[in-house]
Amino acid sequence: MDKLYLVTGAAGHLGSAIVKALLEKGERVRAFVLAGETHIPEGGVEIVVGDVCDKASLEPFFDAPGFERIVIHAAGIVSIASRFSQKVYDVNVTGTKNVVDMCVQTRVKKLVHVSSVHAIPELAKGEVITEITRFNPDDVKGLYAKTKSEATQYVLDAAECGLDVSVVHPSGIIGPYDYGAGHTTALIIDYCKRRLTSGTIGGYDFTDVRDVANGILACCESGSPGECYILSNRFVPVKELLFKLHEVTGIREIKSFLPLWFVNLTAPLAELYYKIRHQPPLFTSYSIYTLNSNSKFSHAKADRVLGYTTRALRETLADTVGWLRQVGRI
Repeated sequence: MDKLYLVTGAAGHLGSAIVKALLEKGERVRAFVLAGETHIPEGGVEIVVGDVCDKASLEPFFDAPGFERIVIHAAGIVSIASRFSQKVYDVNVTGTKNVVDMCVQTRVKKLVHVSSVHAIPELAKGEVITEITRFNPDDVKGLYAKTKSEATQYVLDAAECGLDVSVVHPSGIIGPYDYGAGHTTALIIDYCKRRLTSGTIGGYDFTDVRDVANGILACCESGSPGECYILSNRFVPVKELLFKLHEVTGIREIKSFLPLWFVNLTAPLAELYYKIRHQPPLFTSYSIYTLNSNSKFSHAKADRVLGYTTRALRETLADTVGWLRQVGRI
């Protein structure tokens, strides 16, 4: 039986990288996108327009008699907002429940659910964070983390009921093909346009979107039912990220880094400022917390089981800057 890959969130940063990787392998792809989204890789992709929050709109997406269907659920809203957002909850939790229910109802071959490392409870500084088997929103901090935790547990509950589903937990995704307003992409654009004059202390685990996409495709083939896999890279201080951008672009090096107390004091004002301008904020109280949290994630399990590999940060940044120039954003 021929395989058909069903990809939700196919116009997003990760979703578009997944579709691109599938097409390069010669796979048949059906993409689920919101009305008005246009940035889908060319090459014979079948488009279905709908919304994961509207279960009825998912029916034609799943309708594929005669095909072995493999679903990759990449739709979601990454949020560093400090306040509750019904939309983030509806997409990340209700949307995931709708997709899972449709997978069970239509008896798909496989589901790979894209969660996040934020769904995994933070350990004390210096301790290595690995995969867990049970998720509770009360164990994590922030709206995004709580929604990803709740959704992931719903997915694993379905696995216990017989659905062949595996979960991947990407860390901070960075890289080309982001047509939207991803926070790291916005940071790179601001740097390249010389609008960024200062950095902040802290850092995070940043991983290339293409490596995550390849890990997800490997999970479709080798991921075990009910198992989770962290798709991370390594901890990168903000100073290192900005210095490598300087090396890649030749633009003036950032040498001013604001103290944590000052950034925390001004974060609420910055969040309000960017909201008024209808732009994604570069930092909020939650993002500052994240940049100073324990992000020592281990991808050893994914390496062993999925053959997961990562590339150097400099390559990622060079490719991202090159792509942004190609599409005229810098």
